[in-house]
Amino acid sequence: MLIRSFDESDRARLTELTIEAFRPVFEDVYPALLGEVIFANQWRNWREDYHTEVAGLHDPQAHKFVAVAEVDGAIAGYTGWRVDPDTKYACIEILAVDAGHRRSHVGAALCEHAFAQMRALGAEMVEIRTGADDFHTPARALYESLGCIQYPTAAYYREL
Repeated sequence: MLIRSFDESDRARLTELTIEAFRPVFEDVYPALLGEVIFANQWRNWREDYHTEVAGLHDPQAHKFVAVAEVDGAIAGYTGWRVDPDTKYACIEILAVDAGHRRSHVGAALCEHAFAQMRALGAEMVEIRTGADDFHTPARALYESLGCIQYPTAAYYREL
């Protein structure tokens, strides 16, 4: 596995990978869990939102970075993070791994790469967020295996 910095030519594939990776949560989990009204209000344009989000992930001047994992010359996953040098805070904004490469340590390698880059930029702590639903169980297990501590929080929605 090769982990390398983002190149502008990666953008389309990373956007496609993101949509593929998170499609089940947006098509199956959230509508069933929250109902159509709440889902539509919060995430009706989730595909388009990812086009915008992925496009803005890599901006080194703003301390925002993307690393891409390749296996046999093909993109297997990526992560995007940001660092605030003043507060020494870092945040992994996204981690997406191609379905064919899940459970093969691609996500762990990407996180460890990002952690090293964050430390090099002076960060002293990192935040990673994920869902508490069944879809996100593998992500929670990964983050816990990397030594992350879960901070309990709750979000509530109600249709009016």
